[in-house]
Amino acid sequence: MMNRPILLVEDNPDDEMLTMRGLRRGNVTNPIQVARDGEEALEMIFSVEVIPCVVLLDIKLPKLDGLDVLKHIRENERTRLLPVVILTSSSQQRDIIESYNLGANSYVRKPVDFEQFSKAVAQLGLYWALLNEPLPNK
Repeated sequence: MMNRPILLVEDNPDDEMLTMRGLRRGNVTNPIQVARDGEEALEMIFSVEVIPCVVLLDIKLPKLDGLDVLKHIRENERTRLLPVVILTSSSQQRDIIESYNLGANSYVRKPVDFEQFSKAVAQLGLYWALLNEPLPNK
């Protein structure tokens, strides 16, 4: 089985570093691609032959916000079933509702504490990259 990449869409360098550390701490060996804004994320998703096994998507992004990215992913036949986990600091009820309305697979609020954040990301990575049985790549 091919080790499909994880796409992390995150504009905050500190959160990017913590997420990468958490994934490695969880022994996730999938390659990790990073997009730092919504437009770059869509370009990375739609320009590759092998789509990611999961997208870890922040909501508050430059150029195109995460909810718009999610909408584009769900509108495309090739990516409409791509697992997308909203990984954000927002606890706004409207963000949670809209994320699920647009087809998010999960909504995870980033813990403030480093140790909790690292553990949460490790668990996410293990589940989506190793335990979850993905759709065959189209």
